[in-house]
Amino acid sequence: MKKSDKKRIGALAAEIFEKEYQGAVCSLEYKPGDAFQLLIATRLSAQCTDARVNMVTPALFKRFPDAVSLSNADIAEVEGLIKTCGLYKTKARDIVACAKMLCEQYGGQVPDTIEELTKLPGIGRKTANLVCGDIYNKPAVVADTHFIRLCNRMGFVKTTDPLKVEREMREILPSDKSNGFCHRAVLHGRAVCTARKAMCDKCCFNEICDKKLDYKSRKEQKR
Repeated sequence: MKKSDKKRIGALAAEIFEKEYQGAVCSLEYKPGDAFQLLIATRLSAQCTDARVNMVTPALFKRFPDAVSLSNADIAEVEGLIKTCGLYKTKARDIVACAKMLCEQYGGQVPDTIEELTKLPGIGRKTANLVCGDIYNKPAVVADTHFIRLCNRMGFVKTTDPLKVEREMREILPSDKSNGFCHRAVLHGRAVCTARKAMCDKCCFNEICDKKLDYKSRKEQKR
């Protein structure tokens, strides 16, 4: 598929997604506009469901509501609060170290660029993109597993490398719709285009998806 075709189809896909999943937002729960809470919640969500994180963060943020308080936390106490998230020892160490760095180098404020965010302990590009997009309203591409799977099946990319997918999709999706597209990809990936099976007969993309076209072709051959 030519780059110009990908951009055209990417814009169309974004429009279809907006109609199919209106009001889609991040499934992690945090105080609206609070970059610190979203940053920490997203770090906790690694290899853990958002639902589980949402069960843990209320007590965590009640005890440590900002970077200053978390930076002074006893790691053992943090471990106890987040233990059910999995990999809790590593996560506790990372979020306390992250809070310390925020206080020491950023005045306790969460930076608004991917370059600065990824300097923080335990923070990768996926988390950085989510914070930039949801908090600072910047063009963002959150390359999580659902997004990567969807972009490959639709024929936009031919790689599962998160960084390559992010960079390629930045060139394809309209910058003002990329963040919303990512949130909707999660919903679509959970409900329709799942890891186990692409339910093409229920998909909203119809004629614009490579996987869908393959599915329709197979059905025609069976007739």
